[in-house]
Amino acid sequence: MKLLRKTPLAWRQLLKERTRLLIAVAGITFADMLIFIQMGFEGALFDAAVKPHRSLDADLVLINPQFQTLFSVKNFSRERLYQALGYDGVKSVNAVYIGTGQWRNPETRLERAILVWGIDPAKSAFNFPEIQQNLDSIKQLNQVLFDQAGRPEYGAVGEIFQKTGQFNTELNNKAISVKGIFSNGASFAADGNVIASDSTFLQIFPERKADRIEVGLITLKPDANLEQVRSQLVAGLPNDIKVLTIEEFAQIEKSYWASGTGIGFIFGLGVGVGFIVGIVIVYQILYSDVSEHLPEYATLKAMGYTDSYLLVVLLQEALLLAILGFIPAFFFSFGLYQLTYAATMLPIFMKVERAVNVLIMTIIMCSVSGAIAMRKLRSADPADIF
Repeated sequence: MKLLRKTPLAWRQLLKERTRLLIAVAGITFADMLIFIQMGFEGALFDAAVKPHRSLDADLVLINPQFQTLFSVKNFSRERLYQALGYDGVKSVNAVYIGTGQWRNPETRLERAILVWGIDPAKSAFNFPEIQQNLDSIKQLNQVLFDQAGRPEYGAVGEIFQKTGQFNTELNNKAISVKGIFSNGASFAADGNVIASDSTFLQIFPERKADRIEVGLITLKPDANLEQVRSQLVAGLPNDIKVLTIEEFAQIEKSYWASGTGIGFIFGLGVGVGFIVGIVIVYQILYSDVSEHLPEYATLKAMGYTDSYLLVVLLQEALLLAILGFIPAFFFSFGLYQLTYAATMLPIFMKVERAVNVLIMTIIMCSVSGAIAMRKLRSADPADIF
């Protein structure tokens, strides 16, 4: 009896029908890849959407209370920024203009929407080293910094600039010259970014007013308490602006894409579909296995093995299938992430947290299938073998 209990029955059962095992592993791999891809795109959406927010060189930000996303941003009076400068603990303030312009590819002559940032070139607004090192180069009118990690449809800007040191084109039908490059990347809503001085920004968008800004940046003194200064600003400034930390600012953008659009629901639905597909596939495999070996299971019951023991065997099979299906899914998805990044420039990468979550989901998926298949196993009557 002890010898039988030490026999790797679950593994033997799976190996006996190798074709069925391969089909089961392929099915689980497909389901896991579907989950990986959905989670990957959702994660890339959020990471790309909030990367500009987290790259701002500030401790606190001021925004319009109606702000939802950078690509439909509301402005507010620049006066609020100067008022904030008068509070204890505030070291400096900086204004940021944001608008969507039309970038012309000089080779194809086609125009494409691009996000334009207007900043004071005398102050640091972003913590990208490439931007900070090239601020002097955009002090003159119609000089910009270009995001070389954007979509290739804008043209080979980074490549040409690195070879020749210049790149000339048009932005909103205004002649501009690229004087530096940086890397931020594309997102689902914006394919690229351009940084210009505030003066150049107002030239590119002549309908905009200098006293209406989109984001106000506040830098605190080294010894200042962030929450205390923030509380003072919230209490003292009019309610036509909102005072946030950088991370809270980023979370507004993330919430917009997660719940303010159908994108978050679609990706969540894809994960759910993959999970259900996996359950169905594993259940069919385990149910077929139990059905074909019902006499053998009845014999084990006649020998004294309980339903609990047989359930453990079935769950062991499910766990083995989960692991065998997860391993190829992980590597295939890793490769697909790389291909997607190369094709779209979206920041889609394999993360340890995501891999662990998918593994846990796979184990749960297979365990649920095993538990459902156990109903068939309970019908194995020892009397049937006599």
